[in-house]
Amino acid sequence: MAEKVSTCGVKKESGWLYYLGKDGNVWRSQMARGSNKGGNKEKVADANVTRKSGYLYFVDKDGDVSCAPMKRGRG
Repeated sequence: MAEKVSTCGVKKESGWLYYLGKDGNVWRSQMARGSNKGGNKEKVADANVTRKSGYLYFVDKDGDVSCAPMKRGRG
């Protein structure tokens, strides 16, 4: 089960990939489509999140940063 780490309220646009960067802030990059190579990363919001080992961090449907424990191995 995921838990909210930071409330940012990022408004997501179609055609962009939103993620938590190594600096702990929310970034977005244009997705590659056909001849368009994508890229063009830009900072969207300051989240100032410090990562904990063993957790997956992502931007949820509300535009906030959430984390969930990673599943290791198959079983």
